[in-house]
Amino acid sequence: MKIIVIGCGRLGAELVGRLYQRGHEVSVVDILKSSFDKLPADFAGRTNEGEAINREVLHRAGIENADAVAVVTDSDITNAVVGHLARHVYHISNVVVRNHDPIYRPILEAYDLQVISALSWGSQRIEEMIYHADLEMIFSTGNGEVEIYELSIPKEWDGRSLREFIGEDACLPVSLMHAGRSVLPTREMLLAAGDFLYVSATLDGVEALRKRIFTATR
Repeated sequence: MKIIVIGCGRLGAELVGRLYQRGHEVSVVDILKSSFDKLPADFAGRTNEGEAINREVLHRAGIENADAVAVVTDSDITNAVVGHLARHVYHISNVVVRNHDPIYRPILEAYDLQVISALSWGSQRIEEMIYHADLEMIFSTGNGEVEIYELSIPKEWDGRSLREFIGEDACLPVSLMHAGRSVLPTREMLLAAGDFLYVSATLDGVEALRKRIFTATR
């Protein structure tokens, strides 16, 4: 893929290195030439010094032929403007922008952009770990709004239905593993102690599930 990374701070430099190591054609833009010193020593992609909202700089970076653009500067306003240009002027469908301050997140989302917020995701993850140490989170989507959990069916739920176990909360079964074999679960399936269940859930959904499990095992 031909990928442009806007912003070569710590996050941008790390992203550029990872993409380049995977064999992608990477072009990076930053207003400060010294920022490129953060790049891996073996990076042989294109570096472009200049302001990313300047279309000449974007053209020099190869935006007209880019498959994806990641905008990860420290400025939410810059990220919004450049992300909007990439998505709606240059018609690049795969645009991901960094959100630094959560107060600006609705603006980024209003531009129909994929938004990554380290602050929102980090606080959500810490909250999950505090509330649900007994459930293992194995995958997180978006900024942590929906996550996938793995849990072992306790003996108190042996022979009871998945419908009763899951309930009607914001929690959906993804996979059920029994005797080493995984199947797509239905709510009418009966559970066996020691089965592994994988569910996708919001924070409220997994909290309700945890309470239901805890109540049954007391």
